[in-house]
Amino acid sequence: MKRKSISYAKWGYIFIAPFFIVFLVCTFYPLLSTFYNSLFENYFDAGSFSQVGPNFVGLDNFKKLFTADSKGNIDILTYTANTMIMWIVGAIPQLIFSLLLAVIFTSTSLNIKGQTFFKTVIYLPNLIMAAAFAMLFFTLFSNVGPINQIISGGDADRVVDFFNNVGTARGIIAFINFLMWFGNTTIMLMAGIMGIDQSLLEAAAIDGATSGQVFRKITLPLLSPILVYVVITSLIGGFQMYDVPQVITSGLGNPNRSTMTLVMYLNRFLGTTKNYGMAGAVSVLVFIITGILSFAVYRSIISGRSDPKPKKSKSKGVL
Repeated sequence: MKRKSISYAKWGYIFIAPFFIVFLVCTFYPLLSTFYNSLFENYFDAGSFSQVGPNFVGLDNFKKLFTADSKGNIDILTYTANTMIMWIVGAIPQLIFSLLLAVIFTSTSLNIKGQTFFKTVIYLPNLIMAAAFAMLFFTLFSNVGPINQIISGGDADRVVDFFNNVGTARGIIAFINFLMWFGNTTIMLMAGIMGIDQSLLEAAAIDGATSGQVFRKITLPLLSPILVYVVITSLIGGFQMYDVPQVITSGLGNPNRSTMTLVMYLNRFLGTTKNYGMAGAVSVLVFIITGILSFAVYRSIISGRSDPKPKKSKSKGVL
């Protein structure tokens, strides 16, 4: 009698089904809904106290975003530049500092004691709410805060208005983002370095390679998948920057809208006017820009680790 075989393959699909259900309901459907809303005129008219739309307008919402105002400024481009600048100013030091700490903590020659304590300390800022961090720094750097008390020494003429200067306002916001996320980046890079086969590093050292050469030729290329993940997630988080500049500037993006980010601009449409069409158009643009830049980052890092193709040598025939 032939035994009936039991297939357990279906249980794999059953176990992963909850993920796909949640993904479709909470991510994929809202994404499609955003694209759909971006093609419609749908807002609240404060004059008539009534909702206008939804009326299909095609790409008109996108055209409005790229229409210059009376001063010749295109807001969407200005706020994209603001977001990029504040992300870059915070992300570059974050990556360098985190990579340096990761190399130091994983170095067998240094063998630093109390690594668990240091890892906990550098990761703690990641557990604090961004709004709380923003309020802390707003208090520190306000005109009557402790930083100004030290600088001015009680002289009102020497008070520095940090939040009324483009450079310092952007710098403080970038520094807060750096402080919040460098611990998480350090832990990720440490995990990547610890996953590298130590025999490769030992073999390079035996062959006479310096520590710098080992880092450039072996560690960095093998760390590139983690670097791709870190940079892309940092980029996505940077383009979603909202709470820190929102709290520090009270949603105004001062000075002179230089700290207004794309998500702050998006939320303006969701205020009193409830303009879902324009908000959807901004969301779609943020999605497209983030996707293009993420792909560019991926290609640049991955292509940097690819080995050059060996040149084919012309072989001479033997008679």
